[in-house]
Amino acid sequence: MNTFAPARIIRLAAAVLVIVVAAAVSASAGRAAGAVYAALGDSYSSGVGTGSYTLDSACKRSVYAYPYLWAQQHPGTSLSFVACSGAKTSDLLSRQLSAVTPTTTLVTMTIGGNDIGFANLIYQCTLSDCSAALDSTKANLTNTLVPAVDNVFNAVKSHAALGAKIIVLGYPHVFQNTSCFGDLGISSTEQSKANSLADALDTLLSQRAQLDGVTYQSAIGKFTGHAVCSSSAWLNGLNLFNTGESYHPNKSGHSSGYLSLLTGLTG
Repeated sequence: MNTFAPARIIRLAAAVLVIVVAAAVSASAGRAAGAVYAALGDSYSSGVGTGSYTLDSACKRSVYAYPYLWAQQHPGTSLSFVACSGAKTSDLLSRQLSAVTPTTTLVTMTIGGNDIGFANLIYQCTLSDCSAALDSTKANLTNTLVPAVDNVFNAVKSHAALGAKIIVLGYPHVFQNTSCFGDLGISSTEQSKANSLADALDTLLSQRAQLDGVTYQSAIGKFTGHAVCSSSAWLNGLNLFNTGESYHPNKSGHSSGYLSLLTGLTG
């Protein structure tokens, strides 16, 4: 029997080597594999306000938008970037939801602002008194948004991988009650009411996200000190030459604002 001992030892050593190599390959593959990321939502996610839309000119998707920046900082990420300017909750469900699959491990979105016409409301404030419209929108917020965002959150959750991280990012205060060309025509009362509407929207989204089992992250605190007219503004003020850029995050708003918020939740 001793005659066969060396052969047995060689076979055993070979088996151990195969196991070690397989484990190393598996571990290496695990490190190389990144998130399967679906970036949904509206203009605050697509990158409107950054001034460059080379990824998709129709939806105004930008390489300076936080989803693209996050993917660039996380090698191996598979990004489905479908956020689109003007998107409402209905658009997300009908046009963007297909980007979320059973392999999707990360989903982000900003949603709800277009359902209440938030950016258009603020732009209208530059043309006429918008106090009554802001008050009315705030008063009807629950009826307008609750069923809609519940449908979105639950649909995304049901389409994504089990245990996927689903992150809803909020909207910041646009104003800080100072004056410059960027808030031309908007009174201090209207600015306060616009911020109050953002607070109400922030609260509603936070509450619905908690009830629906997804993660919500407010943007109000992060953007404090960086509103329109601040010395280091992360939001564009009024742009008469391209009104669609008005009251949206600029490049710093995405890189220092939204990207920072997302990284804080994902690493």
